[in-house]
Amino acid sequence: MSADLPAHKFLDERSIPYTRLSFPPTTEKGAAAVARSLGCREGQMVKTLIFEADTGERVLVMLGASSNAVSGHLKRAIGSRNIRLAAPEAVLETTGYEIGSIPPFHWQPPGFRTFIDAILMEEDVLGVGAGVWGNEIMIAPEDVVRATGAAVVNLSDRSRPAFE
Repeated sequence: MSADLPAHKFLDERSIPYTRLSFPPTTEKGAAAVARSLGCREGQMVKTLIFEADTGERVLVMLGASSNAVSGHLKRAIGSRNIRLAAPEAVLETTGYEIGSIPPFHWQPPGFRTFIDAILMEEDVLGVGAGVWGNEIMIAPEDVVRATGAAVVNLSDRSRPAFE
């Protein structure tokens, strides 16, 4: 059993159920490789991405490993037409974590905005980074929303509007 990480403690303190899984730390980086290693589908593994708006605001965006955000949907959700993926240094400064195993909860200051792709809500269980490469947290989508306060938005389906 892996050591208690801040993400585990955060969930435990809130009585939010989850399962700890681990994979070899030598696993290739990326949510798709983690999915293969754990025997999960790519769509269940969550990419935690930090985006930056032209206002300087940074937000957390959660997408399935096999999904990409539709730019217009993401811009509507964030409320800015000028957004970009945050640089690695900005991600570390914002989250306290290196890109690769960023947990989607416990590090956000009050008021930090978080978005989760609506398609992820259709999964039974999601895999999110625990903060240390080789450790994964398996958690129900509604519990991710409860732990993060995320807004559920269609970010990846071009055929549907961002907000329904």
